[in-house]
Amino acid sequence: MKNRIRELRVVKNMTQEDLAEIIGVSRQTINAIEKEKFDPSLPTAFKLSKLFELSIEEIFHYEE
Repeated sequence: MKNRIRELRVVKNMTQEDLAEIIGVSRQTINAIEKEKFDPSLPTAFKLSKLFELSIEEIFHYEE
């Protein structure tokens, strides 16, 4: 799944570790999501949406 996590994280001047700590996942999870090797759980997607003040659809884009 395509996403804008890295772009949004950089705008907020956050490291992967910072973001991981805020939403309660590991840095490796953030890395995997950013590299599109892992799709986040729904609760994680909602936490990211709330943090970045964007809808889930504005952060993630599903491509078949």
